[in-house]
Order: sequence, then structure tokens, then C-alpha cells
Amino acid sequence: RRPEACMKERFITLLFALGLTLLFAAPSFSLDGTEILKKVDANLQPESFESYRKLINIEPSGAKREFLLYTIKKGNDKIVSLFLSPASEKGRATLRLGDNMWLYIPNVGKPVRITSLQSVVGGVFNNADIMRLDYNVEYNVQDMEDGKSEHVLNLQAKTAAVAYDKLKMWVDKKAVIPTKIECYAATGLLIKTLYFKEIKPFEGVRRPSVIETDSPLYKGYESIIAYANVKKKVVADEVFTLEFLGKVESIR
Repeated sequence: RRPEACMKERFITLLFALGLTLLFAAPSFSLDGTEILKKVDANLQPESFESYRKLINIEPSGAKREFLLYTIKKGNDKIVSLFLSPASEKGRATLRLGDNMWLYIPNVGKPVRITSLQSVVGGVFNNADIMRLDYNVEYNVQDMEDGKSEHVLNLQAKTAAVAYDKLKMWVDKKAVIPTKIECYAATGLLIKTLYFKEIKPFEGVRRPSVIETDSPLYKGYESIIAYANVKKKVVADEVFTLEFLGKVESIR
């Protein structure tokens, strides 16, 4: 056989082998929606942290009402928030343990139960938005669409206790943070849209410092959460008890 023919045969064999290697290796490079969602959660907030944030409710007339909150989160299911202002709300506190939520009002006998769809501040944000757990704790990734610069995750609530039955989340591929989330009821009704803006470094991680929301159910109304600080902090489990709600100020 001519040397050229042997070389050509070996070259074709090599190309075929390389093609098989790439074919079977490809799945290992595919993006996993659940891992993306977990990375989103890590980039939005540390597992355990303290933060100061301002909640602003804007009415169609342009009138505004502002609240300043100090918040502590621990692990996957514990969140407590203390109202610092306005004066009429100062000293109030909220506690979330998993799906259970309470509101503490000074001079009232005991904390009262509240639900995820209620709102202790009024406006478009509900209690689930204000005391949000990590998304991967409450939702499964149903499927994922892969765009040019964004992933689009379609999320399904793990239980009926979750505030929204479905979420559609647009995730910036480079930063792995959401740019927009649409929140839906089980009927398919769009309840609200969240917009994540003004990326800033907190604890060495670039996170959205502003979350805005609007809703077709509250035309002309808008609500905003603006973070002044997000800092890793771990406190005792005692802080996340009904008995401690009147003493949250002591850990600031």
C-alpha cells in the first residue's frame, strides 16, 4: 500500500475517535439548572447574614412610605427582622421559621401569626418577599431555556405553602444573578414581576442592591427594597424564637 493511503486512513480513524470522544464528553459540560439556581442564591445573599434595608412603597399619586429594617438570616429557614423606622413601627419584629411567620408588636400580649401572602408593610411586596428564603429551598427547576446572554429558569414550587406556584427567572450568564423574575399563581395568573438592579459589592460578592416590583393586580403602585449593607453574621438559634422577638435590638 502507498504511504499516502496509510496516512489518510490513520487520519480518518483519528478524526472518528476524536468525534466519539467529544460526543460522549459533551453531557459533562452541559449546564445544570439546579446548580445555576444554587449559585444564584449564593450570589444574592450569604447563607447566614445581617442586613440593613429600606422598603419604599410608592402610590399612583406619587406619595411614598418608607420603612427601615434590620434583618438577620440563619441557614435555610430562619429569618428575623426588626423595624427601626418610622416611629409608628419602631420595635415591631417579624419571625419566619420555614413556612411559619409571626409579627411582634410592642405592648401587645403575644406575637400573632401572619401568612406569606399578607404584607406587614402594605404595598406590592408580601411577607414572603420581605422574609425570603433561598429559591432552591422552595422551588425545583422544571426546565431551562438557554439564551445568548441569559439562562431562563422555569421553577415549580415544592409545596402548596409557597407564596407563588411558579417563577420564571432570567439569570445573567456572566454574573449568575437574576435580572428579572415573574411570579405566577397556580392558575397561570401573573401576580408580580421583580427587577434586580444596581449591582454592588457586598462581602466581596457583587449583588443586586435594589429590588423593584410592580403588579398587574396593583396598577400604578410600585415597591422597592434597597440594601445599605449585607454582612455575614452567625447568631445563636435563640434569636429565632418567639420569646426573643422583643429583644432583637440587643444583637445589632
